[in-house]
Amino acid sequence: MQTLDLVIIFGYLIGITLFGVLYSGKQETTADYFVGDRSVPWWAIAMSIVATETSTITFISVPGIAFAKNGNFEFLQLVFGYMLGRIVISMLFIPMYFKGELFTVYQLLGDRFGNKVKMLASSLFVVMRNIADGIRLLLTAIVLAAVYTAFVPDSNPNTIIIGSIVLLGVVMIIFTFYGGMEAVIWVEVVQLAIYIGGAVAAAVVILNQIDGGMTQVLSVGSQFNKFQFLDFSLNLTKTYTFWGGLIGGCFLTMSTHGTDQYLVQRYLCTNKPSAASVALLSSGAVILGQFIGFLFIGVLLFAYYHPFDLPQYAQLGTPGSQLPLTFPFTGGDQVFPDFITKHMPSGLSGLVVAAIFAAALSSSLNSIAATAVNDLYRPFARDKSDRHLLRVASVLTVIVGIVQIAVAIAVKDAGQSALNQALSVAGLINGPILGVFLVGTFIKRAGQIAALAGMAVSIGLMLYLYFGTKIAFPWYPVVGSLTTLAVAFVTSFFFARETNEVIND
Repeated sequence: MQTLDLVIIFGYLIGITLFGVLYSGKQETTADYFVGDRSVPWWAIAMSIVATETSTITFISVPGIAFAKNGNFEFLQLVFGYMLGRIVISMLFIPMYFKGELFTVYQLLGDRFGNKVKMLASSLFVVMRNIADGIRLLLTAIVLAAVYTAFVPDSNPNTIIIGSIVLLGVVMIIFTFYGGMEAVIWVEVVQLAIYIGGAVAAAVVILNQIDGGMTQVLSVGSQFNKFQFLDFSLNLTKTYTFWGGLIGGCFLTMSTHGTDQYLVQRYLCTNKPSAASVALLSSGAVILGQFIGFLFIGVLLFAYYHPFDLPQYAQLGTPGSQLPLTFPFTGGDQVFPDFITKHMPSGLSGLVVAAIFAAALSSSLNSIAATAVNDLYRPFARDKSDRHLLRVASVLTVIVGIVQIAVAIAVKDAGQSALNQALSVAGLINGPILGVFLVGTFIKRAGQIAALAGMAVSIGLMLYLYFGTKIAFPWYPVVGSLTTLAVAFVTSFFFARETNEVIND
């Protein structure tokens, strides 16, 4: 990388920060700050969903999945479930979101079950989202650290990564603090165009540097089964299978896109359910194309670096085995950042890195603040003005940003794929939350006690699965949501319902 790349990277960071500050004049009410006054067009929402869903983790981790030994296109099986989940959400959940002036999806639970269930679901969201986005911040910091070490090779990698986490975290806090949700969405629109263009450009550059071109890539990919994408086994411990992907991916998407404030908040920024449905469904086609593209970049990198020529490659994956220190990187998450920072042309390298940074800056701080203010604080501050709530939201944005910085630093030495970490955490907690939405929709007799019992048992079971078993993460939301549903159904026969309101009435 050269000085031009640094100018592009830091110019982009400064530009994003200023963009958020410029939006500060529009944030006069909580409706402005949290849902953009419900006036954002559907196509911008669709692009925002794509940018949010794929972001930094996709850019870095998905190529690493295909690059890894025994890695292939089996990740796409999870995307099949993503597509099915979108259809279910459009039919089942989105109509509910527009039957009132909602700021958070968890307000539906408050109407149906009361404040205790709403506050439990909201609290779980806050915890899960901070952990998942702390991991996202870490991945972006790894890229920034790689940029810095390209200029200062003798620097301490650990110190540089920590410094990068803090720097990016501060930029994220400033942007979200001033810009609110509408600014986040419009920046994501720009971000999507930039990082898709950057990924295509990177693929072309990699291909042009491989002896034999596409013929060699296809030959190497076929030799090492990189293009395999279907596995119909019923192995619950294997991460990517057809049934785990279709069923688990469907439930995971129902939870993340249907009951997670981070994404549901984007639907609430439009003015009618049909616009939200079109945005969600159209984003699915783009997501499929993106994942295919990023997995293929992993195959290109595999053919470019040809790690299979190393004598110890055959032993990789056994206890104690690893790539040699002389190799450019030690894990799959590092392969694409290494190529971007060391082998891409000046200017283009800086643009791609800037796009990765932008992905991290489409933060969840506003969504977490909206949840905390509306679901956890407002019930105890009913006499407070909207202006007061707006000030509280601003303060919480800063606090949450600091928490995510701390999470990123805490998990920086974890060995497994960051993508798997993030999806595991999402499935771990979103399953019980999805389950309670299903309880409210399908079990009319269930009340607050039944809902709380279902969530409590489900959370306990999910913790056991996470820490005590090897069950793959795509099954987490399936087990979590169905457990909540089953326990609440049984409990509803013993405890009378406390309210006559129904979540889908």
